[in-house]
Amino acid sequence: MTSSPLLYQPPATDPLPILYQDDWLMIVDKPAGLLSVPGRLEQHKDSLALRLDVAFPGTRTVHRLDMDTSGLMVFARDEETHRSLSRAFERKQVDKKYTALVHGVMAEDSGWVELPLIKDWPNRPKQKVDFELGKPSRTEWSVLSREDNVTRVELIPITGRTHQLRVHMAEIGHGILGDCWYGSEASMSARDRLCLHAGYLGFQHPATGEPLQYKSEADF
Repeated sequence: MTSSPLLYQPPATDPLPILYQDDWLMIVDKPAGLLSVPGRLEQHKDSLALRLDVAFPGTRTVHRLDMDTSGLMVFARDEETHRSLSRAFERKQVDKKYTALVHGVMAEDSGWVELPLIKDWPNRPKQKVDFELGKPSRTEWSVLSREDNVTRVELIPITGRTHQLRVHMAEIGHGILGDCWYGSEASMSARDRLCLHAGYLGFQHPATGEPLQYKSEADF
């Protein structure tokens, strides 16, 4: 079963998993179990952002992945690039695709989930569906393969709410395997990690204008 959310045992990154870098930005393949940015508690300071900043001072975080989610992230190396990339994310000019293993056999080949999400304050950082106060969120999904009561899916987050993919899949009865917060008992115990991987990142380079497209294969 995936470790408790309060237990932090970050994996090593030696060498740093940098797939691309230039004078403006870096694309990095974050391992599962490593925080994207430092947490509030001292024992949660170790993170991918901190490790990059030690090696490359001035590295700036543009977006985040959950600690238990692996995959591609882009970091800026100067303030202007950070502003440009942040605007691109806000304007939905960045293409993101995830691979996940979910519990059960999905009957349809593709579909979408639209459910409003809000922070579950008594149980933060968990999120929950709230039709009165929640913010709109949409996830598109398509089946990649089916086997042994498990479906491999591609997930495209149209919006970027916290834990959106995890909540949406759980709400339609196909929790992501290894999800210690939202999965069913069967899906929680099915894998020793959260089977969610940010496998594709595509955007226009803010300085050169060239299209950047990077892929990373999931290890599950």
